[in-house]
Amino acid sequence: MPLVTISAADALARLAEFGAVIDARSPSEFAEDRLPGAINWPSLNDAERALVGTEYKQVSPFAARKRGAALVARNIAAHIEREAMDKPKDWTPLVYCWRGGQRSGALATVLSAIGFRVHLLDGGYREYRRAVIAALEELPLRFDLRVICGTTGSGKSRLLQRLAEIGVQVLDLEMLANHRGSVLGLVPGNPQPGQKQFESRVWDALRRLDPVRPVIVESESKKVGDLRVPEKLIERMRAAPCIRLDLPLEARVQLLIEDYDFFVRDTETFCQRLDALRVLRGHEVVNGWQEAARAGRTREVVRDLLVSHYDPVYLQSMKRNFAGFAQPLRVIAWDGSAASLDAAARGIAAL
Repeated sequence: MPLVTISAADALARLAEFGAVIDARSPSEFAEDRLPGAINWPSLNDAERALVGTEYKQVSPFAARKRGAALVARNIAAHIEREAMDKPKDWTPLVYCWRGGQRSGALATVLSAIGFRVHLLDGGYREYRRAVIAALEELPLRFDLRVICGTTGSGKSRLLQRLAEIGVQVLDLEMLANHRGSVLGLVPGNPQPGQKQFESRVWDALRRLDPVRPVIVESESKKVGDLRVPEKLIERMRAAPCIRLDLPLEARVQLLIEDYDFFVRDTETFCQRLDALRVLRGHEVVNGWQEAARAGRTREVVRDLLVSHYDPVYLQSMKRNFAGFAQPLRVIAWDGSAASLDAAARGIAAL
């Protein structure tokens, strides 16, 4: 079966057609970013890649190529024995490496020789990355965005989840970023992806949306945790109509305690996160919050964080950055219950 070389633009438009997307780069390269849904069949693992590189510099390119060829051949054999023995003849993998050269070329050649319908990504990951950057300049312009606004703890993320469950189109940036959007937003044990992978996730989410239907997104700053929201997307969000979500203060405190229950269980981690607010709030205030948390008064700390820190900062930021905040499309009040959240979601769906 002849090997087909395919451009990045064509490959990305046809991703759903491939039986598998195979990344032949090393595990560390794969971990940094990869095509959506890709699996890792490294032609060289990280240690082997370093070994071949060292031999290339210290001995000779010819010796390094021999070493690399032996390692690649063994790795390809292992991948085929482990992953490809049960694949049918019409299996159609897309294979790529960094530039579409030797690592993916060797794997693609062997798979093609077996008889599989192999496509090789021309230019490899590098061209994919260029295509994603270009798409993130253009894709956000296609959509009619509606921004859910609401002070911290008002349930914006819960509302997005419920909207998605009833079939409304949503773009959940905090989910894509593995972060809840505030100083306290990084969930212990759940690190954020790198910037490149975050952008791949955003691109992948946007390409699946229907431009004919509105898209609901939560109000965000330019960064979600340590990750930057693509510039064109944040511009579109800030110009979009807003829907305001209101929840009484005590219900917001309860929601945050439920959603951040790991901080209730691990007071010291909570106190460490509060240290990030010393520059803004001063040592005396933060020390007071930490003392109260260690004394078991977490609810009191959460309430004071909302009233004295998060609410003023959020409202100031929204008034400055979101054009539709002052005159929202709709103001939706709910009480924290599942039934009330469902009613709020269905009210937005009906807009």
